[in-house]
Amino acid sequence: MAAELHIPVPPDLKRDKGWVGQLIETALGAKAGSKPEQDFANLGIELKTIPINSAGFPLETTFVSLAPLIQTAGVNWHNSHLRYKLSKVLWIPIQGERQIPLAERRIGSPILWQPDPQQEARLQQDWEELMDYIVLGKVHEITAKIGEVLQLRPKGANSRAKTKGIGQNGEIIETLPLGFYLRKEFTAQILQNFLRNK
Repeated sequence: MAAELHIPVPPDLKRDKGWVGQLIETALGAKAGSKPEQDFANLGIELKTIPINSAGFPLETTFVSLAPLIQTAGVNWHNSHLRYKLSKVLWIPIQGERQIPLAERRIGSPILWQPDPQQEARLQQDWEELMDYIVLGKVHEITAKIGEVLQLRPKGANSRAKTKGIGQNGEIIETLPLGFYLRKEFTAQILQNFLRNK
């Protein structure tokens, strides 16, 4: 695919973490890039590449969106950016095992997915719990262990990247940007459900 698009293939993904996703976006004509909208906004679809091992299990968590750390008044699950991003997702599995040279990795069958009521309920429960920490000024108490299907983790170029958040007394503080990630067990269930129903 990279050869067809005349895009050079990096030797590995150490310095080019998002390269595979960008390649697929380019091939499919996705326009959003890092803008806060779905990759195919006209179709209401978000594109997510997912590296998998030979057993079809995801190799890493999946970043979905940044968490709102200030201006959270009026934000609820139903109007949240996370729900918007996950309302319809085109998952594209990619061979992700490091021993396979990047240029030789295969692209799997795409999966068009929408959360079923049970999946949405689990996502909502985690989102609400994690947002409570943010709104109550407990951002420093958030760990990757909180949440059953979702987790909040620092999302910045490095530990020096800072953004504004809410402190324990309601004051504005400097803190690390946080991103919502889907846990591997949750995305594994999406892939397995697809294979079961094929």
